[in-house]
Amino acid sequence: MADIIDYTIYGDDLQMVEIHLDPKEGVRAEAGTMIYMEQGIEMQTGTGGGIFKGVERMFTGESFFITTFLNTAADVKRLAFAAPYPGKIVPLDMTALGGKFICQKDSFLCAAQGIEIEVAFSKKIGAGLFGGEGFILQRLVGDGLAFAHAGGTIIEKELAAGEILSVDTGCLVAFAPSVDYDIQMVKGFTNALFGGEGLFLAKMTGPGKVYLQSLPLSRLADRIAAAANLTSGTTGESKGAAGLGGKILGDIISGL
Repeated sequence: MADIIDYTIYGDDLQMVEIHLDPKEGVRAEAGTMIYMEQGIEMQTGTGGGIFKGVERMFTGESFFITTFLNTAADVKRLAFAAPYPGKIVPLDMTALGGKFICQKDSFLCAAQGIEIEVAFSKKIGAGLFGGEGFILQRLVGDGLAFAHAGGTIIEKELAAGEILSVDTGCLVAFAPSVDYDIQMVKGFTNALFGGEGLFLAKMTGPGKVYLQSLPLSRLADRIAAAANLTSGTTGESKGAAGLGGKILGDIISGL
């Protein structure tokens, strides 16, 4: 049984979530996402269930360790989390979602104590080889609140039974286990080579809920890198700016 936590989301395009913890309540978070915490909250960093659990999280793109923040005080305490790049925070009511939800790698931000993060392997070879976000996805399991992060604007779709939605593989954030996830090749030779959308799209077949993001980190990184390359051949000042931009971009991608 996960802790029942309250929260407030602040900001528009650079959001953070503030968690309100009653006495003895806790929240689990990916290492390095905490912004602040009030006195009376105790940090407990570990693998969250043995070495295997730590290795399992590493497969999903998260760190080996996970931190639990426990309110040891006698009154309500607050702490806040945010992701390392611009975007929105998606609150996931795991109880309303049936207790399980699938997310792309690196999307987990934090969750009520009691929610588990598991490896979810794609069942289909095509999705594994060409899925953009990789063969391994995250499965959140529990009955409380979890929070995912995505780039740009969040789009929520509710697919009817048999309804199909084709999605850029990088724009997929999370979806219900009832949604069938597969990869389809873009039709037409010129579309595939010059359409600018890549060779493959994610094919999502309902029923179930799907969350999409308008600006994947990979797309943002490509545009920054392209802009840096355009200025690298002009003046020495431009080269220095491009080098600095490349370093900043590298830090963003590595989560520094």
